[in-house]
Amino acid sequence: MRKSVGGAILLSFLLIGCFGAWAASSQFDSVMSRWSKKEFYGEKDVEGGLEMEITLYSAEYVDALIEKEAEKNLWTADEKEQYKYQLLKTLNLEETVPVHISFNNNGPSMHMAPFDKMLGLWIGKKKYEPVDYDKRFNFKLQGRRDGMVWFPRYDDKTGKSLIEGVKTVKLDINGSISPFLSSKPTVSFLWDIGKDNPGRLYEGKAAARLELDRLIKRLEKLNGEKRDLENSLGELNAELETIQKRVEELQKN
Repeated sequence: MRKSVGGAILLSFLLIGCFGAWAASSQFDSVMSRWSKKEFYGEKDVEGGLEMEITLYSAEYVDALIEKEAEKNLWTADEKEQYKYQLLKTLNLEETVPVHISFNNNGPSMHMAPFDKMLGLWIGKKKYEPVDYDKRFNFKLQGRRDGMVWFPRYDDKTGKSLIEGVKTVKLDINGSISPFLSSKPTVSFLWDIGKDNPGRLYEGKAAARLELDRLIKRLEKLNGEKRDLENSLGELNAELETIQKRVEELQKN
């Protein structure tokens, strides 16, 4: 009887643990699905068609992705921070708005070059082109292809955040990229970013390492500017010295 009771208790704990893991995973998936949008273009009863999946790497999405991977791989706190550091560094989330685009084209070849002219991100009332993107999107496409596209997060002139205080962002893709979209000038994907908080990601050891990376890059840039200024100052001083000598020569005569 004791063995039976003990086994039942152990089984209960295992089931609770499994349910907890499933519930957590389901929660992560629910969060992540809010930021990943999938659309099919074509007739579903007819062979062919184009499937697109677009993911906006919001702070909430990235946080859920980190937590899900940590739970799945049973990472230690240090392993989780290492993954977070590498992910944030790769995404360049602090300086850009990263978007992942996936195509599955089961129809005529898609011609999307130059790809950065085929899409734009509406932030507020202004549309922005990518600052960088996976150049494989410029090649003829049949079948599957996916890659990253990065949009600006800050205004070039003022340095102010483009997304601060903005409630939604919208990605527009030119319908000319595929015959399946020929009836549409553009296809759009909309996200509500009003409650997203990018600052939540920049805490802990990973954040400290990223800040150190940024400061080192800033030092390198400032030192380069300093060298340029010193060279310019050296040239200016040399010219002043030459002019002063000539003035003195002329004054003697």
